[in-house]
Amino acid sequence: MTTDLSTLTYAADKWDAMAGEFRKLKTAYERDVAKISLGQSWQGLAATAANDRFKVTLREYQGAEKEAKAIAALLRDAHGQFTELRGKLKAVRADAVKAGMAVSEQGYVSFDTEKLDAGSRNAYHHDPDYQASVRKAVGEWNEAVAAAVTAISDADEGVRIALEAVVVDGDARDGTFNGFNREAKSDIEQYEADRAADIATRVNGGEKVSTAEMAELKRTFRDNSDDPAFSRTLLNTLGASGTLKLTNRLSEVAHFEDKGRKQDYLGLQKGLAMTLATATKDPDSRFYKDFRADMRKAGVEQFKVDGLSPIPDEQVRGYQSLVTLMQQGSGYSGQFLEDTADDIRKAEESHFRKGNLESVWALRDDFDGKDRGWFANDPLDGVLGIMSQDPKTSTAYLDPDRNDNLKYLLHERDWGTVIDHFATPPGGTTTGMPVMAEDGDVRTGFGAALEAATTGEAPGSYHAVAQHTEPQARILQETINTLAVDKHAEKLPANLTQPLAHVLTSYTPDTHEIYAASESKYDIPLDSSGNVWSDKDGAHMAVGHDRLAAVMRGIADDPEAFGRLYGAEQQYAHDVLERIPQDAGMTTIENRIIESSRAIGAYDGIRSDIIFDERFKKTQWAADFNQGVSTGFGTAMLFNPTSTGPAGDLTSKMLDVWIYESNKEHTAEANLEATRENAKTYDAGMRDVNNMVRAWGDSRGHGIDSDWTKSLLYAGQDQYDWGRDHTLNTLRADR
Repeated sequence: MTTDLSTLTYAADKWDAMAGEFRKLKTAYERDVAKISLGQSWQGLAATAANDRFKVTLREYQGAEKEAKAIAALLRDAHGQFTELRGKLKAVRADAVKAGMAVSEQGYVSFDTEKLDAGSRNAYHHDPDYQASVRKAVGEWNEAVAAAVTAISDADEGVRIALEAVVVDGDARDGTFNGFNREAKSDIEQYEADRAADIATRVNGGEKVSTAEMAELKRTFRDNSDDPAFSRTLLNTLGASGTLKLTNRLSEVAHFEDKGRKQDYLGLQKGLAMTLATATKDPDSRFYKDFRADMRKAGVEQFKVDGLSPIPDEQVRGYQSLVTLMQQGSGYSGQFLEDTADDIRKAEESHFRKGNLESVWALRDDFDGKDRGWFANDPLDGVLGIMSQDPKTSTAYLDPDRNDNLKYLLHERDWGTVIDHFATPPGGTTTGMPVMAEDGDVRTGFGAALEAATTGEAPGSYHAVAQHTEPQARILQETINTLAVDKHAEKLPANLTQPLAHVLTSYTPDTHEIYAASESKYDIPLDSSGNVWSDKDGAHMAVGHDRLAAVMRGIADDPEAFGRLYGAEQQYAHDVLERIPQDAGMTTIENRIIESSRAIGAYDGIRSDIIFDERFKKTQWAADFNQGVSTGFGTAMLFNPTSTGPAGDLTSKMLDVWIYESNKEHTAEANLEATRENAKTYDAGMRDVNNMVRAWGDSRGHGIDSDWTKSLLYAGQDQYDWGRDHTLNTLRADR
């Protein structure tokens, strides 16, 4: 904190001046000495011998100038880094002080109680929660200060490496021993990359490197993985194959050989992954193009990862190792993710075109769960999982108007042959007829990317209704159509149920209108692919009623997931009624109630179809469904309807009563004998509509049993029946 950093630039100026003096000497020596042996006045063996010696000395003058200029540049580089990093440290300290902390000269943070007034100090001493929050804040500020100090220490170590390396004469054939360095570099990060590459190359060669060297490698990654010069120099030196060998070796020691230091090795792998992310940011660079071409070859090469498989001769492909590495990092450019996915797809398609029956990624074991789930045995699914953290790229990659990737993943790719299980005993081999099977985590990456692509948000949770873009809506529309036409919808492919349930909550206004069948844009004929359009509320999609119902029926195999959709529709239907203007005419009111009743009826038709399916334990299904309905209300509350009624939106108490009554009805109906007659005579969903209309009428001041409310109730009941029967008959038509 007190060092005068200007001494670095002062020294750099002196080194530049020294380089100038060497340049003068080089010019004088070349003119007055070296050229003597080249003239006509001196001939013979002595002249030839002298010429060789003179060339050595001339090269030394050249090397001295180059080395001096490089040292000057390194010192200026160091000055720039130290100035920036010390500025960040000062800023962190200032922020900590502003937040009520005291920071000692040694960098230790504590809570500055001296700044508290008497009341605050008394509260601090007597309030355990206050003290806990202070301890948490102190810990966070200590971490922030420590990180800033570590960054300076890391940079300082990098400068040391560069200054030691810049004076080394690496040319053993230049006629000198330990002479000046004619290949001196002016970038600290390039020397760090050379040092890291040396350690990595020795690791790849099976050489045991010291703990100190591994720590140095970790520090180098921590300090430089976001620096393009370092990243490209390192990966250029290693090459694609060397990079894969290094990550494979780190996997071996982390997961099998030295589990006690697993996090250390995974930290190294993360540093390598972040280096890869930085190096590939610019898709137009020469490095990017060369590295990608190199990876296309290494990506299909086979490598041994000791401990990964119980089968001794099992080998993995390079792209599997690459994606395993990438999963440890983040921040990849969208173009790199798309290009990597494209190259992986081309590799697997090329393999099949050559007449191979097994996938190029086929391994004779399963790779899910905690033991081997970390390994990206399906690299395409793995890179899609990484891509899902970049929704914009996911949308571009799956947009059917840009490419056929969605079609390939939904319709053409044989996911069952990606992983070829074979019951091979320990000590067995990879020969023999494989058993085609899917891993437990099959399509998890695709499902995540599909969710991100259609919602524009990170995957993994239920989404509130939001505006969508046409590409997002188009991807969902194509997904529904493809699954329905392929007859996959009513039994969805593994690990797509939850993502699709997450997505469809975000599209509740569209699914509501499709089932309501009251607008021409949504009233799509059976077997029609539908359309996508935009208005003031963003983009919308429409598909055939039967196709949407088939996909939702597939989701209903997961009762809680379907319950979330059902709850979201119920809440949205309430919101639709709540937005009816106070001065609306009877036609408008009836239309909104008819539409909402039809939509709820359609959802209930899907639920009713479960009653006819003997695979389910009805009571348990209903309990899980009810849980989903209840939590679905929490999601749907994010719709934020505009309140127009005199009593505001329907009260929470009223909704709670409705949920309680609705859940009782759903459970009772599930316990009935699964016959069509019983299903007709006991409709829990009908009571949902009744409660919805009565609650709305009451909120508008008409009472739950007024003639006005009853007239609307009858209209809702009639259209609920239409929606339910239409959907139920559609689902059972092909059975």
